[in-house]
Amino acid sequence: MKKHFLILVAFGALTLTGFAQQDNVDPVIMQKIRNEGLNNSQVMKTAFYLTDVSGPRLSNSPGLKRAQDWAVNTLKSYGLKNVKLEPWGKFGKGWQVEKNYVAMIAPYYHAIIATPKAWTPGTNGAVKSDVVIIDITKIDTILKMDPFKGKLKGKIVIFDSPASLAPTFRADANRYTEDELSKIAEPQTAQPARQGAGAGANANQMAQLRRVRAMRTQIGEFLKAEGAGLLLSMGRGAHGTLFTTNGASYAEDAAPVLPELEMSPEDYLRIVRLVKAGIKVELEADIKTQFFNNDLQGYNVIAEIPGTDKDLKDELVMLGGHLDSWHAATGATDNAAGCAVMMEAVRIIAAQNLNPKRTIRIALWSSEEQGLFGSRGYVANHFGNPRTMELKPEHEKVSAYYNLDNGTGKIRGIYLQGNNAAAPIFQTWLSPFKDLDATTITSRNTGGTDHLAFDAVGIPGFQFIQDGIDYNTRTHHSNMDTYDRLIADDLKQSATIIAALVYNTAQRQAKIPRKELPKAQGTN
Repeated sequence: MKKHFLILVAFGALTLTGFAQQDNVDPVIMQKIRNEGLNNSQVMKTAFYLTDVSGPRLSNSPGLKRAQDWAVNTLKSYGLKNVKLEPWGKFGKGWQVEKNYVAMIAPYYHAIIATPKAWTPGTNGAVKSDVVIIDITKIDTILKMDPFKGKLKGKIVIFDSPASLAPTFRADANRYTEDELSKIAEPQTAQPARQGAGAGANANQMAQLRRVRAMRTQIGEFLKAEGAGLLLSMGRGAHGTLFTTNGASYAEDAAPVLPELEMSPEDYLRIVRLVKAGIKVELEADIKTQFFNNDLQGYNVIAEIPGTDKDLKDELVMLGGHLDSWHAATGATDNAAGCAVMMEAVRIIAAQNLNPKRTIRIALWSSEEQGLFGSRGYVANHFGNPRTMELKPEHEKVSAYYNLDNGTGKIRGIYLQGNNAAAPIFQTWLSPFKDLDATTITSRNTGGTDHLAFDAVGIPGFQFIQDGIDYNTRTHHSNMDTYDRLIADDLKQSATIIAALVYNTAQRQAKIPRKELPKAQGTN
């Protein structure tokens, strides 16, 4: 998930001294890794099993458990050791869609693009009803819902929307140009804090958003009490792409809510226009979802290539990505791609019998989409608590953690997350892959995914710069996030480069330099 950045500090002089000798790469080993990764790749096979075969992988769903079990067996087949499903803590209920049908049947038939919001119930059989529109912008107190009392039982409800869709005439896919990469690598001018009217306006907007959300919750409770049959929401997206979200809590004791469908904007706005014009719109729907509460624990897939050096084998190099996804598709670019690449990276190292000095540990996280829960739980269990900065003995054993979670695009470089001392190391390690276009090194920060859990306790955590392709515009959390969106050559390139960096980290005499230990985050 690409986010925002900080600054790059010049490091040219450092490359001539200090780290240079111990960070020289072994050209024979690099060639072995390159040949295995580019010519004998299994990354697309792995992606196929994680997507098409496993299905959607919402947290604690059967699809995620299928993918986890497959990953465990596959990593064992690579020869990795200590392969297991490791619990990280309590998550909550699993959930999956078992049936999803909705169509407009009057004033004419039209199949609708829609998906149930995660963790919402089904319709308990077929529902057929005209559509009732409610203008939520005119309701600032629940008393204004009184005119609807006794009129909503079994009805399908839609909220009025002032939104409109503008035509677009551009390609979604993109790769970084050399000029764009150069700008990423430049120092970034710090932005002044917002003050005065701007800050006040923003605060007012946030307060208004909170009021709307609170009122939306109250209206939902009212609609449920009145026996409404189905609630329709407008999803983000265009051109048939629907970005999905959750509509209820996954907590074991979550309050019941209405069945809710998230619809494509094109379908949603058509219905709104028709109803507002006084034309009767009738829909039929049959939604079936299932909850799973037999095991509320969350699990990560963990496996290792044991280290071989008597002095370094107890130290760790970690790599990973999150295995969970959303439910409208099969989570190919978010983030089966990252997991397939990381599994391929350890396969490359194992297949070539490279016998790393340090132990290499892969982790496939769960519940990243709900708040980095899998990686944060793992870090808390093994390394330390970022709120108190109470650290565990294993904390000092980790050299670095490498993460991949920005879609299918090939690696163009690495975010140092402010760890400027690591810059000359990565400059040397990436140099053999200049022809694969992975050259950019920036100490800017990037956020939104699992490397942050490690960075929060002072362990070097790195995410890679990747070509965006159509990640943010088309596939991220959408019904288009399928195997077909994966680019095989890009995934091969990424796996090869990461295998090389992980191996070099395992061989380096010293661990990757660390930043100053973060301050405790506190309980807020």
